[in-house]
Amino acid sequence: MSPDSTPADSRETIRVGAMGVRFLVEAADSNDSVSVFECSVPADSKMPAPHSHDAFEETIYGLEGVTSWTVDGRAVEIGVGDALCVPRGSVHGFQNAGGEDGKFLAVASPGRMSPDYFREIHEVLASGGGPPDPVRLGEVMRRHGLTPAPPT
Repeated sequence: MSPDSTPADSRETIRVGAMGVRFLVEAADSNDSVSVFECSVPADSKMPAPHSHDAFEETIYGLEGVTSWTVDGRAVEIGVGDALCVPRGSVHGFQNAGGEDGKFLAVASPGRMSPDYFREIHEVLASGGGPPDPVRLGEVMRRHGLTPAPPT
């Protein structure tokens, strides 16, 4: 760890709907080679918006519980110790449909994901009171290099 780095256990947890996201390695910590973040996914919850990204791969490693992923229409269960690489351009999303909380580690390479993305998504999800505004969600996603999946 560099003298200017913050220990991972003291970094903030960003709320994104029901999920919690905590960055362990930011792009600046790795000379932009990777971003590493931990996602806590409560039982019976899912990510807000399936998407793809063309600027980086994302590797998922299961830490606790089970999360159910869909990558380009293919269903994959990620449990403790399981790994999945989401290639650039692949439409993906996940959920935790089980009764046990889940947690996974995500490694984005190169390091294009940032805490700012999750903070902005939190603001969109927290505003209003009803369902999130899909236009605002899409704007935030595109600004951070993600492409919302077309509605199904």
